[in-house]
Amino acid sequence: MGRFFILTAILLLPALRLLGGEEWSLERCINYALENNVEIMQQQLVLEQNKNNILQSKLSILPNVNGSLNHSMNWGKSVNVQDLQIMTTLAQSTSASLSASMPIFGGLTNINSIKSAGIEFKISEQQIESLKNNITIQITRAYLQLLLAMEIEKVADESFKSTGAQVERTRNMVEAGSQAYSSLLEVESQLANERVQLVSAQNDVKSNYLNLMQILNMPYDTLFRVVPYEPDDTYIFRLLPGTVDDIFEEALDLPQIKAAEYSLEKSKVDYKIQKGAAYPSISLSAGYGTYYSDSREGAFFSQFEDNRNPSLGFGMSIPIFNGWRGNTSIRNAKLNVRNAELELVKSHQNLYKEIQQAYNDAINAHAKLEASKKNMEMAAESFKNIENKFNLQMANGTDYTVARANLFKARSEYYQNKFQYIFQLKILDFYRGIPIKL
Repeated sequence: MGRFFILTAILLLPALRLLGGEEWSLERCINYALENNVEIMQQQLVLEQNKNNILQSKLSILPNVNGSLNHSMNWGKSVNVQDLQIMTTLAQSTSASLSASMPIFGGLTNINSIKSAGIEFKISEQQIESLKNNITIQITRAYLQLLLAMEIEKVADESFKSTGAQVERTRNMVEAGSQAYSSLLEVESQLANERVQLVSAQNDVKSNYLNLMQILNMPYDTLFRVVPYEPDDTYIFRLLPGTVDDIFEEALDLPQIKAAEYSLEKSKVDYKIQKGAAYPSISLSAGYGTYYSDSREGAFFSQFEDNRNPSLGFGMSIPIFNGWRGNTSIRNAKLNVRNAELELVKSHQNLYKEIQQAYNDAINAHAKLEASKKNMEMAAESFKNIENKFNLQMANGTDYTVARANLFKARSEYYQNKFQYIFQLKILDFYRGIPIKL
């Protein structure tokens, strides 16, 4: 049994080092997710398939070469004309051939097919980048939400300890006869409420840890810890970067815009492919064949030498009428070009709306942050005044518990608004092409 536990510890040591050896920063979480996300891995497989399609479209220009080798035997009864006797005959023959064909002109469809496959590859690259960006934002939100929960837990713990100390002071004052027993009951009730607040805050931390680790596709482990973060006021209360139009111009390199641009380019190439299919196609063909038959005089290789049959030919295929399918394909391809143009316009409009919303959310979050900061300072000052009055028997327990509850609420709201504003700033940085980090 002892050996079993030793072996288990050895096997789990790498995982323990991974989770608990050091604290995880936001950048480390993002990098881990991007390397281990299943959706990204699947999209990379699509990228490899598109890469293979590029190679295949290039190889389609090369000649098609085919070879064949056939051997046949025929037997049956026949009459010998010399003596009129019926006899059984067996005839054998062998043939071999090599043929090649190559398109010379087909409306440039092969060249445009290569271009189309190359653009499809670029679209797949942008789709991967877009997926990575979405995961990065998702992790950033979860990471900051965890940091917020940790701050609320810290506030709840400080409040619980402070109220606990106040309970002891009040108890001593009651025993000394300088404070009413009802005041002790009210402060103890407040302590019980704050114990519930602390447990709730601790559970929120655990839930947010679980949420982050699920996004990372990691097994939940209590050894996993994030890096504490306390931004300075110069960052939090700085002015917003630029204007909406400025940020929009910087955001035009985002993958969703690039993908829409490539899709438009591909639709134009596909339109050329459909138009090219309506042109006559010219092809070159060449062949070489020979055969042997035992019904003819001559040895095997001698007949192969004598029966050589080389060939060379040119062919032209002219599409005349195919149920109007060609014209329909051309018209649909032209409509696809128009649709891709509209998709690009829509992607620009959606991006501009997203930046507008993010900028407006940042302004609102900044205003709420400044207001909550003043409210927290006033609540702290009010509580300090009530606490002094309570210790001097100039305020009752109800006043003390209300002031304590207001202070906790004000501090909680301040931290909520602070981390919300930090998240909005990170979103604006993201649109500007600045990597997200703390």
